[in-house]
Amino acid sequence: MSEQLAANGRLGLTPSQTVGPFLAIGLEWGDSGRLAVPEGTPGAFWIRGQVLDGEGEPLPDALVEIWQADPEGRFDHPDDPRGARPAAVPGFTGFARSSTWNDTSTWSVHTLRPGPLPARDVEDPDGPLEAPHIDVSVLARGMLDRVVTRIYFPDEPLNDTDPVLSSVPEERRHTLLAQKDAAGGSEAWRFDITLQGAGETVFFEV
Repeated sequence: MSEQLAANGRLGLTPSQTVGPFLAIGLEWGDSGRLAVPEGTPGAFWIRGQVLDGEGEPLPDALVEIWQADPEGRFDHPDDPRGARPAAVPGFTGFARSSTWNDTSTWSVHTLRPGPLPARDVEDPDGPLEAPHIDVSVLARGMLDRVVTRIYFPDEPLNDTDPVLSSVPEERRHTLLAQKDAAGGSEAWRFDITLQGAGETVFFEV
């Protein structure tokens, strides 16, 4: 390696390693980190779930992050091609993080349903729209890289024409749909993430 460095003047890549069994240490933000919007915000809800291994067993030390648009489908971020714009709802961050480091191995975030997003040319008012969805990243022990998926809501009419959801084989689309969580109240949702094996959640290259 030293000869290679001397020859080309560049450093090589740092070798990858798994995140190990103590993922929550330093990465868990506590109760406030689970809030993409303050509790008590009208229309806000909890979405909860477990991260399951190939045997269907919940992982006790996975980490789930969400990133989403506000209810009007906008981002307060410079990468939004329409221009950054403050959220339509006070206190909305569009981002939250939760580990499964608890007695039930369950992640949970408190948020609002996002609005639809332009799928391609934002200058075209008649262009296709992506259905309201939440982007999700998952880290867990034994994984070299995060995996990325989406949460869709089953009662959204735009699901039928969403270009990303439509690209997924029909028999696997259910793995991207949240389900009403009867145990969590009328406004709560559940979304379990299966990392591999039967019923594996659809993940996307990013």
